[in-house]
Amino acid sequence: MLEDKNQSRTSLSELGEFKLIDHLTKQTVIHHHQTIKGIGDDCAVIGRGEVQTLVTTDLLVEGVHFDLSYMPLKHLGYKAVVVNLSDVYAMNGDAKQITVSIAVSNRFPLEALEELYAGIHLACKAYQVDLVGGDTTSSTKGLLISITALGEVKKEKCVYRNGAKSKDLLVVTGDLGAAYLGLQVLEREKQVFQVNPNAEHELENYTYLVERQLKPEARKDIIQLLADLEVQPTSMIDISDGLSSEILHLCKQSNTGCQLFEDKIPLDQQVISTCEEFNIDSTTIALSGGEDYELLFTVKQEDFPKIKANPNFSIIGYMTDEANVAELVTRGGQKVAIVAQGWNAMK
Repeated sequence: MLEDKNQSRTSLSELGEFKLIDHLTKQTVIHHHQTIKGIGDDCAVIGRGEVQTLVTTDLLVEGVHFDLSYMPLKHLGYKAVVVNLSDVYAMNGDAKQITVSIAVSNRFPLEALEELYAGIHLACKAYQVDLVGGDTTSSTKGLLISITALGEVKKEKCVYRNGAKSKDLLVVTGDLGAAYLGLQVLEREKQVFQVNPNAEHELENYTYLVERQLKPEARKDIIQLLADLEVQPTSMIDISDGLSSEILHLCKQSNTGCQLFEDKIPLDQQVISTCEEFNIDSTTIALSGGEDYELLFTVKQEDFPKIKANPNFSIIGYMTDEANVAELVTRGGQKVAIVAQGWNAMK
């Protein structure tokens, strides 16, 4: 049948990644009772026993997710693994295995792929996961990497995005915004190099930012820490697309609202000083930057004494009973609606 030229066409960039996923998967039917959780969380959850299997996958595309002009292949291999493991930890689970599939063009020699896999193997060693399979094929344009991570979690310990309740505290690990600023610094250096290939790179003042971009770490340590503190989050998600997007995910899935306090958002001093240098707002960077791979979670009010003095955690707000009404309380006391302006791979 010939295509109707008058048929309306919807741009994928208009939808964005999450609306596109919702649209394409709304007809999905679960056929097996072993599938506890399908699409809609950091991982799928499979199995009816006391220990459940977690499954997550990510696709990284050259020119969309990474730029090899400043991303070393060894770092890329490491990062590709870490971003998947982060999803497993966001379910309060323990990562066990990965599979790696790549599509590669003939511009890459064997030695380049050896560098890529050196990073993959290093991440496997650091996080104690096994590389158990994958696929390799050719590509007409650049490099594509698809990694699937598998993990385990005890049934009663599994944490979803949909468990938050009104008055739960909103907590984040580490600090935010550094990875995005690291990307901006690297992009600036790339532009300088294109104009003057002999120019010296000036990265000494941005070491933390660049490392957060090129070699992020997943927060496996937090899962053990929460267990040691006897704290069970009511909901959790990892921060890959920006704090604002992740907060809205928790609100939507849990049918709650949120009050986020601007002055409680954790920022590294290098983030603050670099935002001043670039003349950009540090709160905007923390909300929309993405790629921090910290954990954002909610806990019951009674767990406050267990986490209040811990340097790994920042209590940045609380959940409300106003469904999907997420607001930022500014330093001046004004309330501003939180809008998802983080990473959108469709644009």
